[in-house]
Amino acid sequence: MAALSARLWRRPGEALGRAASGAVRAEQLAERLRAKRSEEKEKETRREVAAEPARRRARELSALQRVHRNVLAKALRQRVVHQDEQLVLLNKPYGLPVHGGPGVKNCIADVLPILAKMLVNMKAEPLHLCHRLDKETTGVMVLARSREAADRIRLLFKTRQVEKIYWAISVGNPDPAEGIVEIPMVEREVQSHQPHYKMTLAPNYRVSPEDGKVLRIRKNRSAESAVTRYRVLASSSACSLLELQPITGVKHQLRVHLAYGLGCPILGDHKYSHWSKLAPQKLPEITLKRLKLQQSKSRHLPLHLHAYRLSLPLGTSGKQIDLVCEPPSFFHRTLRKLELDIPKE
Repeated sequence: MAALSARLWRRPGEALGRAASGAVRAEQLAERLRAKRSEEKEKETRREVAAEPARRRARELSALQRVHRNVLAKALRQRVVHQDEQLVLLNKPYGLPVHGGPGVKNCIADVLPILAKMLVNMKAEPLHLCHRLDKETTGVMVLARSREAADRIRLLFKTRQVEKIYWAISVGNPDPAEGIVEIPMVEREVQSHQPHYKMTLAPNYRVSPEDGKVLRIRKNRSAESAVTRYRVLASSSACSLLELQPITGVKHQLRVHLAYGLGCPILGDHKYSHWSKLAPQKLPEITLKRLKLQQSKSRHLPLHLHAYRLSLPLGTSGKQIDLVCEPPSFFHRTLRKLELDIPKE
């Protein structure tokens, strides 16, 4: 009777143990199911990316945003095209911001101390930024080895003693094929279902509707003078390869002057291809056909703007750095597809 009583007394504990064991097994099963769903979702994403070359290439172009800072510094070291006792010039990659900000994991400014150590030694002073390029712009960029050298170079940029030449692929053919766009610019808020800010034109003249005469108007106090010299190098497939020389240095100047001044936005410039909305760039049928791209996938096109050449005077000796940086592979690939031939110099 006592043995039976003991067995009866242990049964509630045994039941609790079995219940706990069942809960653990259920949790393990749920965890396996979650892992399997996550794996299947990841495989599906990889399949989608593999099935969309444009999307895959866009992801590859922004890869440096996701690497460790030491890896980024090493990648920038491999892109150095000139260095001396004062300066370091590199070919900036696509999709890499110069400065940090919301949502920015990696930027050039953050790795300048590491890059300096890789180029010299562990006691090297951090490199200094002398100017900036947009995140999506590629090409020649100037860094200084000391604060004094950086101040001198910044003054050269400010006083317009640095000659900068850009290459861009535009959607459309500018008319005339060569000229100067001289229209002030200002930043304004765009009122739409997604309110946002854009640079835009602020001309100091208007055309009279009565007789068609050009009349000067009062200049917008917030507007900045902006001057761009341009020249068509080649045209094909409803696009053009342009040589651009910004005389001034206003934010997004080249993009705005081409899009709103000449009506020929830069290929891949989804921000300035429309005014009242944020939407992928609309491309002509012939351009889509040559690029082997569907209009629905045009949002993956990168901005085709490259800082091609930079001429920099050094001191009073008359010495000058004149440096050319080749466009990235995606830029050359687009030139080939659109049958835009680079002129022989």
